[in-house]
Amino acid sequence: MAGFHPGNDAFVVARLRQAGAVILGKANLSEWANFRSTHSTSGWSSVGGQTRNPYVLDRSPCGSSSGTAVAVAANLVAAGVGTETDGSILCPAAVNGLVGLKPTVGLVSRSGIVPISGSQDTAGPMTRSVEDAAYLLSAITGRDQADPATSGSRSLHVSDFAERLHGSSLRGVRIGLLRDRLAISPEAAAATERAVAAMREAGATVVDAHIPTQGQWEADELEVLLTEFKPALERYLQQRAAPLGTLDALIEYNREHAAQVMPLFGQELFEQAARREGLASPAYIAARMRARRLAGPEGIDAALHAAQVEVLVAPTTGVAWPIDPSHGDRFPGEGYGAAAVAGYPALTVPMGHSNGLPLGLVFVGPAWSEARLLEIGYAYEQVTRARQPPTFRASIGTAAGRSNGVD
Repeated sequence: MAGFHPGNDAFVVARLRQAGAVILGKANLSEWANFRSTHSTSGWSSVGGQTRNPYVLDRSPCGSSSGTAVAVAANLVAAGVGTETDGSILCPAAVNGLVGLKPTVGLVSRSGIVPISGSQDTAGPMTRSVEDAAYLLSAITGRDQADPATSGSRSLHVSDFAERLHGSSLRGVRIGLLRDRLAISPEAAAATERAVAAMREAGATVVDAHIPTQGQWEADELEVLLTEFKPALERYLQQRAAPLGTLDALIEYNREHAAQVMPLFGQELFEQAARREGLASPAYIAARMRARRLAGPEGIDAALHAAQVEVLVAPTTGVAWPIDPSHGDRFPGEGYGAAAVAGYPALTVPMGHSNGLPLGLVFVGPAWSEARLLEIGYAYEQVTRARQPPTFRASIGTAAGRSNGVD
């Protein structure tokens, strides 16, 4: 696939060009968007090598949109577009000190994007400010006949997501804190408490909230992703005359070229997906309905209603962990999983640092609430001004700057 170039731009790229954007390049993606192995190392691909966190170079950039996050954080580009199934925009944005927005599934077209799941996939902005995210989101939204999910969008009437941004939007807002998510890490908990204090000082009311079904969707989510992956991927490959057209062919290629493409981790998820029965499977259909219900109506919606709040907040994740190719990612946990499974929007905004490593605060709302999330997130950003530029330290405890032997 390294030399494969589709004949047409993805819908999102075409929209960016129409808006006047200059496309500088494609960023290094975690190998197969972290959906090849259960032990993958974020930021590593067999084509691009290891992407590094620009704050501390031996720390993970998270994934799967690793290269996009690092390019934006390191000021190589003004903004970037990531894609997410579950965390692939929000996690790399948070640990690289960025704003990241995962839209409601259906707001942004997926046509031309290598798929994992039609139920959860979406592209979204990764930027250094909420305002930039709003401008970028305005540019990439639109109905696309090639992606029927966009036909039902209730937010496509919003032509300019930046027009409502102003610094006083926290006054009078009721916000629900997902306090159980503070267990992600002590650093994340402390930063979140400071963020809550800042929002209260700016006029918001912050109360404790709870997603009653937290985590109950995880097994069903995996079943949905494994089942949807094969038919969606094969349709993409075959429609674009890619060098390999089936998942079985990719699995065999990886076995034959294991030294090149699997030196660090295997392809357990590929192999599990290849054995799934297909989209007509009763087990898949039940899992999809159950996951959406548990994460959406009985999860986020129930939490918003019970606490009588507009949005939920939590630490996006913990600080970036050391890159460890021998053991893979040491993921600390997240505050955005329900939004991913429900297909609802989530926005991460920088909320501070721990030992030089960024931390993000995630705002989660109901379906089609991107405009409101951006409005509230912008006000929080203006109150705190928490983002600091990267320092490119070689490791924790070393002087700022690059050291010999570190790329």
